[in-house]
Amino acid sequence: MTLHAAASRTAEGPVTRFAPSPSGHLHVGGARTALFCWAYARGRGGRFILRIEDTDQKRSSEAASVGFLKDLRWLGIDWDEGPEHEGCGGGTHGPYFQAQRLPIYEQHLARLLRDGTAYHAFDTAEELAAQREAAKARGAAYRYDGTAARALPADEVERRLRAGEPSVVRFAAPPDPVTIRDEILGEVTLPAGEIDDFVIRKADGFPTYHFAVVVDDELMGVTHVLRAQEHFNNTARHMLLQDALGFRRPTYGHLPLIFNPDGSKMSKRDKDKVLRAAVKERGLTAPPSLGQAGASVAGASGADAAASATPSQADFSAWLKDKSVQLPIEQSTALAETLGVALPEINVDDFRRSGYLPEVLCNFLALNGWSPGNDLERFDLEFLRRNFDLSRVLKTPAKFDRAKLLAFNLDSIQAMSIDDFERRCREHGEAFHADFMARLSPAQFRALCEASHPRSKTLDDLFRSNRFLILPDDALPWDSKAAAKLLAPGGAGEAHLRALRELLEHAGEWTPAALEAVIKPYADRDAAGKLGDVAQPLRLAVSGGTVSPPIFDTLAILGRSSVRARIDRALARIGR
Repeated sequence: MTLHAAASRTAEGPVTRFAPSPSGHLHVGGARTALFCWAYARGRGGRFILRIEDTDQKRSSEAASVGFLKDLRWLGIDWDEGPEHEGCGGGTHGPYFQAQRLPIYEQHLARLLRDGTAYHAFDTAEELAAQREAAKARGAAYRYDGTAARALPADEVERRLRAGEPSVVRFAAPPDPVTIRDEILGEVTLPAGEIDDFVIRKADGFPTYHFAVVVDDELMGVTHVLRAQEHFNNTARHMLLQDALGFRRPTYGHLPLIFNPDGSKMSKRDKDKVLRAAVKERGLTAPPSLGQAGASVAGASGADAAASATPSQADFSAWLKDKSVQLPIEQSTALAETLGVALPEINVDDFRRSGYLPEVLCNFLALNGWSPGNDLERFDLEFLRRNFDLSRVLKTPAKFDRAKLLAFNLDSIQAMSIDDFERRCREHGEAFHADFMARLSPAQFRALCEASHPRSKTLDDLFRSNRFLILPDDALPWDSKAAAKLLAPGGAGEAHLRALRELLEHAGEWTPAALEAVIKPYADRDAAGKLGDVAQPLRLAVSGGTVSPPIFDTLAILGRSSVRARIDRALARIGR
């Protein structure tokens, strides 16, 4: 690629890319990188490319790739070029999965080998481990010494390759200082000799991240590379490769990391840490039966679905012993639900399951590392597209304030019309609470939305707080402490329940207004006007707890038959 061609591409607008490794759902840090890349290109008439870096065969999976695509589309981030998904993708620079681009990498690798700027190295794992130990014993940082490998005669290299001896290809890094000019962090120079001869093709024949990303950025016309600061040291390696291949250097901008409020890095392992502690606290040494939780997470029903979300004994034991091991997301989610453990949201899909709105999450992520100025905090994607600029990206780590995000979400939900709230809740329920949606009629669900809207902070609140609505009448659990007080034999709660049972039996219409017309006069007459004294034992009897939607709405949604059955069961409990 000539400098003239690169300049002409820049004149058409910047080209950015987001290139995740498909090893699970999209981390919110990666989502923010994609968001900034999208906004920078789209706001300047450029192109945004999505590329899947799946050359690590041990960590990559097709399912994870699809998960990434769904997460981005849910956020409202579309791409001009990349894998085709829901109307996005395609393009002239594909394939967009690196594992499908091996012949392209081989061409450029062969050129480096011919030029002598790359070489085969036959070191065994044991030899490399011994070198690391020797460096450690000297108190020195380990650096690969490629002197012997570089000196191997060409005929010996060829003989060993024909014999099938495993080898990697290393880049012969020149011993020169490397200056990185970063649009966010400024200019930094790495001293001469800082970069050793790093691997650019692994023994399995796949290129490393360093080599593939350099080739793809050039061939796809990427002009601006925006990525997390943890990649900053990699940039020097990439610049050396670009020089050796005769490629142009893109403009770089390294984004601040996202930390937890306590200053720790926001990591996917945070969920396993919380879950592992809960498992050990309960003394579990084997995976519990996940039952309905496993089936729900798997998106199906039956024993087979539950089993798919249950870790094997061997996997469960390995996970307990090794903090670096992570359970697959389906297994960790089902296990947490079974144990009643709330896991911290880390991935985009976590926030979606928890009922956050995509527009709110995008707004909040943009504020984690970028400032629009003028103390502005609430804006949409269109505002971000028009106004995003690297000059206002922060250099220091951003802290993820979950309380603030929840407040943002609450405000946005409360600003919705009831029709919009119902639509969004229905979509959320169909995606994550199929059992709930199957048990309620459209009229019941509408009534529940009307009753829940004023107190909902997330879309999931409606489902999580009202599970009692879909439980069988004869399997409703009661809060034991509340039951001891409100359902005591001979107490006021029993008297109110018996009286209300009779009144409700003869109620005409079964609507909130009609039920209020039956119950409130009774409270005025027999409870000194204290509706709460009457409503609480009734609420406990029909919902199992002391918190539910307004009592008249709760009764109307449950329906006459369930209310009667639940009151009778509560009275039978009192009579035992």
